Amino acid sequence: MNRILITGATGQLGRLVVYKLKQKISADSIVALVRSAEKASDLGLGVEVKEGDYDKPETLQKALKDIDTLLLISSSEVGKRQAQHRNIINAAKQAGVKQIVYTSLLHADTSSLSLAEEHIATEADLKAAGIPYTVLRNGWYTENYADSIKAALASGSIIGSAGEGKISAATRADYADAAVGVLTSEGHEGKTYELAGDESFTLGELAAELSRQTGKNISYNNMPEEAYAAQLKGFGLPEELANAIASWDVAIAKGDLFDDSHQLSKLTGRPTTAMAAFVKEIVKAS
Repeated sequence: MNRILITGATGQLGRLVVYKLKQKISADSIVALVRSAEKASDLGLGVEVKEGDYDKPETLQKALKDIDTLLLISSSEVGKRQAQHRNIINAAKQAGVKQIVYTSLLHADTSSLSLAEEHIATEADLKAAGIPYTVLRNGWYTENYADSIKAALASGSIIGSAGEGKISAATRADYADAAVGVLTSEGHEGKTYELAGDESFTLGELAAELSRQTGKNISYNNMPEEAYAAQLKGFGLPEELANAIASWDVAIAKGDLFDDSHQLSKLTGRPTTAMAAFVKEIVKAS
């Protein structure tokens, strides 16, 4: 039996992977790695839950015992990711894990996104570890725009600094399906997949779709990076995060989140979720 461990199993992507894996393989071959077992009580019968902390290598070594395949979902702690990922890769090597699948960033090796640096460092660590691996370079989550859509319904505009940059976003469910596909099939060792939505859109097109669905006049207000960051700070975001988000929009304007290779839908065997369908969901829930 191939025992698969998923890190960050109580996170938004991790939960989806666990649920979808259970539809493909026996639950007793799935192991969920979490910081708090209490938060994992809803993952379902049969799934083994192990506690482990990226910052405590000894907990990782214990959790990875008898694991065949590791899905390393990148840590949410930007700035600490490189060290945390290295800890679990080292623990996997010591535990004799046979395969690692890692969720990286779209075009991480050429991207100007500040997020790329830690992902590239982890990809290098994977290569150095000597364990067969697969890299899933995930693009932007469509869910990243849920709050912007809700705010636009109240204010009448989406704001940003992305210009006419195209965003090849897909939903977390789309990326989860790709991960499950790789975890449950052969032929992925040594491969790096650039994963992104089939459809690409600008923030102006997102605003236009929102206008179409609601009958309201929703515009896109493109702002200089500094002005956008200042606006985000005004909404209560910490300065470092506000500056980072604004810089990511500038990277979008450069084309860093555009991809038309359709590798995601090829892995899942179905089209990715359309932007219009996601907008409809958010509008309905608002």
